[in-house]
Amino acid sequence: MTQNQWEAFYEFREAYRACCGEWSALSGALKDLQKAAAEKDTPEYAVENSVVYNTAYDKIFREDDIHLIVIGDNPGKEEQRADRQSYLVGQSGRLAEGFFKRNPELKTDFRRNVIICNKTPVHTAKTNHLKYLLKNGPREVCDLIMQSQVKCAELIADLHHKLIRGAEKGSFIPELWLVGYAELKGRGLFLPYRDSLKNRYQIFESKDFWSHVYVYQHFSMNRFSLDLKDFMRKNEGMDLERSLKALGCLHKEEIFGPLEHNVKKN
Repeated sequence: MTQNQWEAFYEFREAYRACCGEWSALSGALKDLQKAAAEKDTPEYAVENSVVYNTAYDKIFREDDIHLIVIGDNPGKEEQRADRQSYLVGQSGRLAEGFFKRNPELKTDFRRNVIICNKTPVHTAKTNHLKYLLKNGPREVCDLIMQSQVKCAELIADLHHKLIRGAEKGSFIPELWLVGYAELKGRGLFLPYRDSLKNRYQIFESKDFWSHVYVYQHFSMNRFSLDLKDFMRKNEGMDLERSLKALGCLHKEEIFGPLEHNVKKN
């Protein structure tokens, strides 16, 4: 990273750490809800962290080269374990890691060149369990789930913006991949994240930053790779990199529609 990129990442990391620390104050109320949400369809497990800060951020240094920001849904069983506390380290993460290993032309190591984030740091064994928390939790829990999405979207948009601005001429321009869009449409769980992300990019000084944002199916259940494979089959002759960009733009248009660019005035 350049010095400017490193300072942007450091600012993001410390702000996010502080947010997770503040949100963890509701762990007492969250833990019982998280256990109850998992009872019907998840083998029993210990809820060790109700709100999960990604400790992998503490292993990113100035010398690292960041190619991607990948946004998943929320921390699952593996991610919340006290000995892990990292994002996309379960089955979905292994599938994502395998995809990049199988495609070296992308020149991206999923564990070294990617900043992994979530739409909310609130843990549930399965993403749809958040609906149980929203339905059965007290007002402060519901507010946390919704407001954490807004804050996470704002923080990550600002980071992406600064990483692009801080890149050296001719170097890799960091992209943002938003994976898992089923809950970004209709009456989905992550509409606050979707709307806040778009609103943030609309106030940046140029539409060009939005052009480096892409939307894909989630890595879980191999949906990302299956969707990409189907797209490439329908667009025979298009190489992997072009296919990724085209597919990511297609899904972005489906989820966000056109960007109404309104430059923020001081």
